[in-house]
Amino acid sequence: MKKVYISLMLMLGLLCSCDMDKAPYGSLDETTAIQNMNDLARLRNGAYTRLRGMTAGTWVTYSDIQMDQYHGLTTNGNRVGVISNGLITSSQEDIEGFFSSCYSVIANMNYLIEQCDKLAATMEEADQITIARYKAEACFTRAYAYFYLIDHFCQPYAKVDPTAAHTGVQIVTKYEPTGDLSKYPDRSTLADSYTFVENDLATAYNGLKAYEATDNTLASPNSSYLSSYVVAAMQARVALTKGDFTTAKKKADEVIESGKYALTEIADYAKMWTNDEGTEVLFRPFMSNVEGLISTNDAYTSDKAEEHADYIATYATLSLYDDNDVRFDSFFKVWTLDLEGNKIDSYVFLKYPGNPALRTSADNNYMNMTKPFRLSEMYLVAAEAAAMTNVDPSPYLNALMAKRITGYAETVYPTATAMSTIKAERQRELLGEGFRMSDLRRWNEGFKRDGAHPENPALEDFIVAAGANLGYNPDDYRFTWPIPKTEMDSNPNLAGQQNPGY
Repeated sequence: MKKVYISLMLMLGLLCSCDMDKAPYGSLDETTAIQNMNDLARLRNGAYTRLRGMTAGTWVTYSDIQMDQYHGLTTNGNRVGVISNGLITSSQEDIEGFFSSCYSVIANMNYLIEQCDKLAATMEEADQITIARYKAEACFTRAYAYFYLIDHFCQPYAKVDPTAAHTGVQIVTKYEPTGDLSKYPDRSTLADSYTFVENDLATAYNGLKAYEATDNTLASPNSSYLSSYVVAAMQARVALTKGDFTTAKKKADEVIESGKYALTEIADYAKMWTNDEGTEVLFRPFMSNVEGLISTNDAYTSDKAEEHADYIATYATLSLYDDNDVRFDSFFKVWTLDLEGNKIDSYVFLKYPGNPALRTSADNNYMNMTKPFRLSEMYLVAAEAAAMTNVDPSPYLNALMAKRITGYAETVYPTATAMSTIKAERQRELLGEGFRMSDLRRWNEGFKRDGAHPENPALEDFIVAAGANLGYNPDDYRFTWPIPKTEMDSNPNLAGQQNPGY
């Protein structure tokens, strides 16, 4: 259970100790360190460092690779093979890493929130507004970490009694390092877990709204900072996942109708992914070629050389796009792969093709800034929420598809049948952004991969056999990740609270 009360990374985000009763070497003394606004600002920077980490790399690729959209190649050295081939256990180290990292983020944010409250009482009004902003950012980051846990380590809201005991996450609200096992929390209800996230987001929303009254530049495309509209987008995402379609549509509409953002034009769509700039990007955590480089495409293209790839899209994934869809050429490139000495052409997934501004040499390192909140997602949230409440989703779908498909003709999508279009559009638009497992969970749908690759049958001999035709039924236990065995073993209060199937 030391994972839950993991030691703080006070300044630089470096975890220094796993001993809960000792201060990390080189860390600030939490009883004296935060003396002024500069101290607090440096601590607040850690929230953005953590958000950048949680919105890139394996955080978004693992659950996608687990589902139906990619095939592993036999030359991938079994990287992410346990996930791709459905061999998930409670001892899986990567899953344990996501779990413990979330609680490390939560511990940091608990400490930041506490320090904001303490310092605010001694500051002038102008500083109090800034402190309220910092607290809002910390509440958002804590909510983001808790929601990641809910959406991966808890069963879907509609599949369980959300008020039943031990269906949610372990809620920790204070930075309180301890070796006292009696103080380690057990799992809350799923309803209480969602309520906690919703309350944190409400605090974040109100705090940032108040700050925006003093700074009207905060809510703008490609912002490196959180705004109330980013929070509203997160509220819409959470509500949709929960099945609260009224709130989901309301919050998505708030972002759409704000006038702050606009769907990227077809001519600029590929540039948005290469140069990381676009009129629809709500939030883009800061990265530079000397700080914060995290590769998301690395899971697919391995060492980034154009002869190698670890995972390629299934033929069903490629077939989602028609000839006039700008996304296909933006997401896929033909590489000649070296597969066990055979030179074979394949479509390689390159949604993150490398931003020239982030290169550290003349070579492409395939590094891109993360774009965890985009306006297109809000159109899809609003469309689904509308369809699920018997409201016409056509305006949302038409607006989005007109910016993605050359020559698109406006179409009426009857509410009764619109979900099939909405589901396909989510796949097309959000491919490789970490949404697929959450979507299938929400829709109570399973999947079945097809090992055939008619785009180039020569590929079929090099698809990992264990995952080639893998399928999950809608009630497959692997749609929910296990509470890590290390956590179960070290916290006696979790006895009997493991997720079903593990």
